[in-house]
Amino acid sequence: MRQQYVRRSQVLAGVLAFFAFVVIVQLTRIQNSPEAAIFRQQAENYAYEWKTFYPNRGEIYDRNGRLLAGQKTVYEIGVDLNTVTDPHAIAFAVGNTLGMDYNQIMNVIQNPPEGITYIVIADFVEAQDALYLQELKKALNDQAPEGALGGLTGLQFKPHPQRSYPENDLGANVLGFVNREGRGYFGVEEKYNDLLAGNPVQVLVPTDPNKAFEIPRVPDGTTLILTINRDLQAAAEDILDTALGEYGAVEGVIAIMNPQNGELLALATSRRMDLNQFWNYNVVYPNATDFNPVISKTYEPGSVIKILTMAAALDSSTVTPNTTYLDTGAILIGGVTIQNWDRNPWGVQNMVGCLQHSLNVCMVNLASQMGANTFYGYMDAFGLGHLTGVDLAGEAAGRLKVPGDSDWYPVDLGTNAFGQGVAVTPIQMMAAASAVANDGRMVIPHVLYAMVREGRQYNVPAQFGGSPISAQTADILTEMLAISLESESSLALVPGYRIAGKTGTAQIPVNGLYDTSETNASFLGWGPADDPQFMIYVWLEKPTTSPWGSETAAPVFSEMAKKTVILLDIPPDSIRQRLASQ
Repeated sequence: MRQQYVRRSQVLAGVLAFFAFVVIVQLTRIQNSPEAAIFRQQAENYAYEWKTFYPNRGEIYDRNGRLLAGQKTVYEIGVDLNTVTDPHAIAFAVGNTLGMDYNQIMNVIQNPPEGITYIVIADFVEAQDALYLQELKKALNDQAPEGALGGLTGLQFKPHPQRSYPENDLGANVLGFVNREGRGYFGVEEKYNDLLAGNPVQVLVPTDPNKAFEIPRVPDGTTLILTINRDLQAAAEDILDTALGEYGAVEGVIAIMNPQNGELLALATSRRMDLNQFWNYNVVYPNATDFNPVISKTYEPGSVIKILTMAAALDSSTVTPNTTYLDTGAILIGGVTIQNWDRNPWGVQNMVGCLQHSLNVCMVNLASQMGANTFYGYMDAFGLGHLTGVDLAGEAAGRLKVPGDSDWYPVDLGTNAFGQGVAVTPIQMMAAASAVANDGRMVIPHVLYAMVREGRQYNVPAQFGGSPISAQTADILTEMLAISLESESSLALVPGYRIAGKTGTAQIPVNGLYDTSETNASFLGWGPADDPQFMIYVWLEKPTTSPWGSETAAPVFSEMAKKTVILLDIPPDSIRQRLASQ
């Protein structure tokens, strides 16, 4: 009997061993099958999820390391409808803290769209307000009876970054702004938006908090260092504001550039907005060209363009500084009689007297002697009618009519020579005149000094836009302009420093006719004359105390130049020249 049981046990054990073997073989087959690979991949993916990480926007600094644009933390405040206990308490607390309507908040909470469990009540809430509500929520939870929840349960806070401008409206026209979608508009923010914004990264990240170390680090956007001098910018804005009140001008501009390398040191405009309240843009600026008229608003410059006409005449050997002519007060060109600004004859004048007295007849005479091809060839080489390439969004090209255009007439050769019938921007005039201040080479104006990326700084080299005149012509004309200012005891002079420059007074065209009662008054100058380190352009639109640039824009230039030599630490000529000779 026992032997029979042993035999049965052996058979059963064999059967079980066979089944075990079959199971092992099947498991091995399944683990190595294509289906198993798919299951494994699905299991691995189940522990991860795709997420897009957005980098912090790059900061913007002035040339001396002063922060002009950065980031601050703001909050989205919402309600988790699954956990809210007292909507009345939430509506009252949020409404009272943020100045929102109680009934509107209640309606949002009590009437959500179907299937929605989270409602946003407010976004871009300042940190102090959000932190106050968080503390209030905690206090109500602490005071609630044991086992109960506080009245603000369900109130949620989600921090996120927002662009911040610590100087508010300082340099607003240079910086531009970033909207709530993170897009830059105007100025540096728009021109370098892609660099500042950086590159979003989409990756698989672990859902397991124990693997948080696997979350990738996203490099911040590029930080920019500008050529702008914050203190000089502030001084220019203050001086401009004072000038508008003193001379009754409607609008105004003060621009400062290093004529040797094109670095823009300050760009002050009369209309400025607090960039932290960018939504007021349409209120401050009725037209897009008003945001930064230095680069985007065209106008007839008047007599400052005589710098370029004289440069062309000298460089083409049409005249020399000592060439004389008889000024009769009027000249005929294209069937039209052109007169001097004072309608008087000035007798025998050389080219220095031509500039000193700003004689229209002289300029018409020079343009006629050069001829249209030569004159317009030089104006084109100076960049009139072309973009300068300044690295700010919104630059306008202006307009230079030339022979062959449907609206060009022979008289335009004469009027263009003294700044009528040609449309320019202030930045175009500065770029063109830089050839005279910089030994014949035009600079390309720019505001970007350097880029900082992942701890490394990359400086931006100066760029040049050609050489429309020779270095000899540039030096001769700079000396002529300096002498003309000194001879007339110009209000643009700066004690201790020799200055070269020219006033401009241009009547404003209205419906094809010039309004004799309103003018654009301007002054363009640079110094020190023997080693120009700054160029300043002043433009006052429609001054009422006097229409003349010599009585309005010139003294503003002098005031700005005095401040500039201090802030840029430029010694007076006598000290600088003595140090250079040692």
